[in-house]
Amino acid sequence: MAKVSSEALGIEPIGKLLIKQAVPASIGILVMSLNILIDSIFVGNWIGSIAIAAINVVLPVSFFIAALGMAIGIGGSSIISRALGADNKQRALHTFGNQITLTLLCTVSLVILGLAFVDDIIPRFGGKGDIFDPAKIYYVIVLYGVPILGFAMMGNTVIRAEGKPKFAMTAMIIPTVGNLVMDYIFINVLDMGMHGAAWATTGSYLACFLYIFWFFTSKNSELKIRFKHLVLQKDIVTEIGSLGGVTLARQAVVSITYLLMNNILFDLGQEGLVAVYAIIGRMLMFALFPVFGVTQGFLPIAGYNYGAKQYDRVRESINTAIKYAAIVASLVFIGLMIFPAEIASLFLSDNPDIPAKELAVNQFVLSHATEPMRWVFAATPIIALQLIGAAYFQAVGKAIPALLLTLSRQGFFFIPLVLILPKFYGELGVWISFPIADVLATIVTGYFLNREVRTQLLAPKTT
Repeated sequence: MAKVSSEALGIEPIGKLLIKQAVPASIGILVMSLNILIDSIFVGNWIGSIAIAAINVVLPVSFFIAALGMAIGIGGSSIISRALGADNKQRALHTFGNQITLTLLCTVSLVILGLAFVDDIIPRFGGKGDIFDPAKIYYVIVLYGVPILGFAMMGNTVIRAEGKPKFAMTAMIIPTVGNLVMDYIFINVLDMGMHGAAWATTGSYLACFLYIFWFFTSKNSELKIRFKHLVLQKDIVTEIGSLGGVTLARQAVVSITYLLMNNILFDLGQEGLVAVYAIIGRMLMFALFPVFGVTQGFLPIAGYNYGAKQYDRVRESINTAIKYAAIVASLVFIGLMIFPAEIASLFLSDNPDIPAKELAVNQFVLSHATEPMRWVFAATPIIALQLIGAAYFQAVGKAIPALLLTLSRQGFFFIPLVLILPKFYGELGVWISFPIADVLATIVTGYFLNREVRTQLLAPKTT
């Protein structure tokens, strides 16, 4: 893959640029998505569908910890990139040191609180009935790896800030491969059940952390910190918080969504519906990876040309990105509409000797997963406009509209809908909340994006 220089962002054809930027971004997202997807297939086939539901209960906690590490990483990495560009290495070192201290303080505090209130937290996140015991096993073991996960997520963004994308890509691949290998050994070979699934996840975090630790202690990194760099500085901490807040807010809403869905679905259909949502949730992460890749590839192109006041190229990049993403989203939509039952069956064991309770849940999932999956992905072809529109405002540095539009689908529309509609339509109300939220968020984003294009991007280019 040829490297795209900053000058090329303002010269090369938009379509060609977008492919160059989107492909590596898609690969990175694919690697992470495959980890979650295949891990769920292994757990579902080797342990059972209740185990998938149990992992789904713990996901909001894992997402929030990962988001915390990403927020500290992204916030600090912005400072580091600018500091290195300005040849201010001391500020870069102090920032990295402060990131390490913040990550340690935040993650250790969360571990202590998480272990102290474990029996209260799990039921609140939907770990009720037969889900409670396996969820508790998974939760406690994974919680031990929380500081490691936080450091891994933070460190990966810093590697990118140093301009070392290949090392960052490797850091993403290691936990994926490690988790799958350890899943096979711990669950299938050693028959450790839920304990094996949890230790495989924690072990994959550790493998990633060790690689990142090696990177920063080797000659590959120019950030060689000392103890003095670990002392928190108010201005750096404040800037890390403000820049990383968008990431943390976005992921916090994802965690809240999982919490609500697990509880609402358990009340409506016990363990079976939670397992259905767990499968659909994995597909939401996996199936749309190329769409998210186009969105990530769009960001630097739009940002560079906006800064260069080449508004015609900005408009072209918006239109091209929406077109590419819509084509990909439509293909995903077709596949999910045609093969929902076959997709759901991948996550379930066909062993006739499994316990009666597990067999009953499997049969329930197979009979109930088809229509929910179709409803959840019903508006997929139009989400390109919502994603690209929100990304545009992020690319041009307009943080408030970027945050509001990013949160619009889940925060402003989906959460209220899923709290209201099931009261009138039961289980159907849960699933139709997805496409309704997609349509409403797309309409709102389309309005603001169109207004932005008319008022800002059609203005004469200044010299």
